[in-house]
Amino acid sequence: MKATVLALALLCAGVASAQTSAPPSASAREAQHMSDLATLLDLTDAQKAQVQPILEAEHAQMKQAFEQAKASGSKPDFQQMKALHQQIQQDTLQKLTPVLSALQLKKFQVLMSHMHGHPHFRKGGPAAAAAPPATAN
Repeated sequence: MKATVLALALLCAGVASAQTSAPPSASAREAQHMSDLATLLDLTDAQKAQVQPILEAEHAQMKQAFEQAKASGSKPDFQQMKALHQQIQQDTLQKLTPVLSALQLKKFQVLMSHMHGHPHFRKGGPAAAAAPPATAN
């Protein structure tokens, strides 16, 4: 567990240092993300070939859901989007279960929970996450 947290901290530090240079393209970011994930989970080449399309499909599903909500012209309901995101994540975990070992799957879950709870990965970065929520009058 300590190794996972340390690896996550190193990953975050790498992301922070990479931000000081020119921003990488989306495909370069995705390739780096997959490389980092493969290292953190100690994936074999065969596992990498199986994991990558599963994660790409998850990303495509979320992107499609966001685009549909945006195209509807109304602001998407946060609770509905959150529930959809959780459902897609559960589907992804089910697809990864036969591919990853129990330890790799647990590491993946820990990494994802840290990533989704970490202010750096939220829209707007740390400043937006630190801002107090708006209150309705």
